[in-house]
Amino acid sequence: MSLTILMPVFNEKATIETILERVEATGLATEIIVVDDGSTDGTRDLLQALAARHPLLKLILHERNRGKGAAIQTGIRAATQDLLLIQDADLEYDPRDYPALLDPIREGKADVVFGSRFLGAPRRTTMFWHMVANKLLTLMTNVLYNSILSDMETGYKLFRREIIQGIPLRCRRFDFEPEVTAKLLKRRVRIFEVPISFNPREYDEGKKIGLKDAFAAVWTLLKYRFVD
Repeated sequence: MSLTILMPVFNEKATIETILERVEATGLATEIIVVDDGSTDGTRDLLQALAARHPLLKLILHERNRGKGAAIQTGIRAATQDLLLIQDADLEYDPRDYPALLDPIREGKADVVFGSRFLGAPRRTTMFWHMVANKLLTLMTNVLYNSILSDMETGYKLFRREIIQGIPLRCRRFDFEPEVTAKLLKRRVRIFEVPISFNPREYDEGKKIGLKDAFAAVWTLLKYRFVD
């Protein structure tokens, strides 16, 4: 199965070259779509230089910052391969976990795979309150949608392309995770979870998601329980 790696990027000059090297080192990507969401720190210029050296890289530029969800939607529309995996550019998620993510789909057990940070794989021991918020949002998801997910907010989500391209999305910021999860669960899509390693960065290291995004996730979960 061919694989698109979709990477939304905003002001990640310090890490973008490293993550692209790690993605290509897996030998599993057949298409890498990078959507630069209006970066202002030099990321855009660096990406344009890297695109000339990386034959798999397809670079899409947003003229202004529209949010992670909007960047993901742009990349989803541009994807052409059998499977699509979202990869953040900040080095929190490790591309060496790709084989574990791919296995349930290759074995015919799933149509979507979530990489869970809470199923026992190695992880950096930091960001306690961030973890608590994630677990509460996941619990809310399970109650509202009758599921047993362990990590709704994970950034590692792998889809059969036709499934994700067939789901209407309205997200703009970090509400992509609750919106897509809610709509997958309502459609009874086969979701599998696998453990992944996790190396979270802290806010002084550039982490962008915040408390207001947690409230937005709550509203998103409630809204899509009753509308689509």
